[in-house]
Amino acid sequence: MKKFILIGFLVFAGFGAFAQKFAYVDTEYILKHLPEYKSSQNQLNVLTQQWQKEVDADFVAIDKMYKAYQADQVLLTDDMRKRRENDIIEKEKAAKDFQRQKFGPEGELFQTRSKLLKPIQDKVTGAINDVAKSKSLDFIFDKSSESTTMIYAGPDYNLSNDVVTKLGYKPGTLAK
Repeated sequence: MKKFILIGFLVFAGFGAFAQKFAYVDTEYILKHLPEYKSSQNQLNVLTQQWQKEVDADFVAIDKMYKAYQADQVLLTDDMRKRRENDIIEKEKAAKDFQRQKFGPEGELFQTRSKLLKPIQDKVTGAINDVAKSKSLDFIFDKSSESTTMIYAGPDYNLSNDVVTKLGYKPGTLAK
């Protein structure tokens, strides 16, 4: 009797597994079709370059201060030497704090990126959900994600163009 129940369970479980429908999208491909994503990326690039120039300028100034200190070191009194050393250390600390404030894990760049990209990501996720529901799919994988690896994916299951269309844009022939 137990064998029949086990066999019955395995048969029904097997049918259930075959009934599931899978598909995949490439979010990188989708995002490349969105003008607001390109605009956000450009804004982030401008901010990054601006802040990096400031950081580089600070470290160049610190390097000049240090070289001037080394050149003048033999002529300075102990008190003057300590003051110049402290000035260099303080300037370097301020530059590192600025760098951390702008580029750190909780820095302005991270916060700005989240503020600019979250609405776009939410919009794409909503479109993916709508496409999945309209096609009665059970699972959709992201082909561009590093954590999901696909050994083979048939082109018939790629829904990236459907998502781009759902978002109101014209799909193109970007790299797959």
